Amino acid sequence: MYEWDFSILWGYRWLLLQGLGVTVAFTAATVAGGLAIGMTAAICLLSRFRVLRGFALGFIEVFRCTPVLVQLIWCYYALPMIAGIEMTPITASLLALSCYGGSFYAEIIRGGIVSIDPGQSEAASALGMTPALAMRRIILPQALRRMLPALMNQSILQFKNTSLVSVLAVPDLVYQGQIAAHDSFRPLETYSAVAVAYFMILFPLTLYVRRRERRAEMHQLAGDP
Repeated sequence: MYEWDFSILWGYRWLLLQGLGVTVAFTAATVAGGLAIGMTAAICLLSRFRVLRGFALGFIEVFRCTPVLVQLIWCYYALPMIAGIEMTPITASLLALSCYGGSFYAEIIRGGIVSIDPGQSEAASALGMTPALAMRRIILPQALRRMLPALMNQSILQFKNTSLVSVLAVPDLVYQGQIAAHDSFRPLETYSAVAVAYFMILFPLTLYVRRRERRAEMHQLAGDP
């Protein structure tokens, strides 16, 4: 019978906390980068120029249809050879995860924009607004409320995807957990603690997202924009 001993984790608390901080920072950075990429790709998808639509669609399909782990490894090993630049594990991880998240954010943002009644744009145009101004002041504020739950769900997935950066020796929570497990010869306790840390952060967020989804459904039933 295996004898559990979680007391050994106390000696690695700062190592695990440091890894958790890196995980949170990576999530924030890749969510911000992904939203910027996703917004750009969504605008290109809605553009009247076929070249922009084709480029955005190609980008989205490439990153949505390939595993994120493969993208991480490719960005670290293959991209520097093709581009002729040096890339650290952190830079490669940020690039791959931002592009991966951006491909999903793009579809969410595009769907939120097209869900707004076209009459809103027509009314803004009648008032003398340019399409860009109407998008910023009229369309996006309404679309954001509708797509916020989906954006948050994707951000939760992004938090979990950061665990894959450990394969490139980025010192996130999983990587630091590996170090603690190898040093203490207690992998079960260590990885159980890592799983609990992820759960404690993500479970309240999932509850909040569900509440936002129910609220959005109530607004739609009430006929709110």
